[in-house]
Amino acid sequence: MLTKEAAQHVIYEIMKLYPNAVPTMRYQNPFQLLMVVILSAQATDVSVAKVKDKLFERYPNPQAVIESSPEEIELYIKTVGLYRNKAKYIYKSSCQLLEKFDGKVPNTRKELQSLTGIGPKSANILLNVAFNQDAFAVDTHVARICKHHKIVEKNATPKQIEERVTEIIPAKYWGRAHQSMISFGKEICTPRNMKCHDYPQLYENLEEVDPTDTTDASICMDNGNTKVRTIQ
Repeated sequence: MLTKEAAQHVIYEIMKLYPNAVPTMRYQNPFQLLMVVILSAQATDVSVAKVKDKLFERYPNPQAVIESSPEEIELYIKTVGLYRNKAKYIYKSSCQLLEKFDGKVPNTRKELQSLTGIGPKSANILLNVAFNQDAFAVDTHVARICKHHKIVEKNATPKQIEERVTEIIPAKYWGRAHQSMISFGKEICTPRNMKCHDYPQLYENLEEVDPTDTTDASICMDNGNTKVRTIQ
């Protein structure tokens, strides 16, 4: 595993490769994003994009959802993977929004994760994208990149990946780092035929943690002050 400074370098270089990365899925309000996030689990962006507009039109708010049924929702999303479970999640989470949150999508991690179908990754996406809060979501692209580039150990859990990245870089960069990593994971650090070595800047001056050392050698000390790199 890389030292903190080396891991920070890799993340910042990925961010430089995709300085304008933004979410590709379009939505108009937090409830639409909530449905997209539920649909996106183990599904491609293309499959979600094909169904979202008709879904949004039929279900503009949680009230419209609960006046329907999971079976009817299935008809709109049946081309998306795991559509039966996702139809139930959309229905149940809509019921919860009306029962507990006056029909509005909450803006705290604890409340978001209380909704059916919303785990830590989905909650962080909603916090960052819908509510402009500092949050870092760990999806399959992020996990693959962090493990391949030794930002974390090979057996790191999503929670450990989130903790590691949010420790390394300032909170104001968390959302940007997530979006950049998604683009990097789709185009360069792919599941097959990785092209990472075509970008030598990702491998410059890297140092790994000494497993026999109880301190992290990456933290540069200058007169007692920790140096932290920043990115514009």
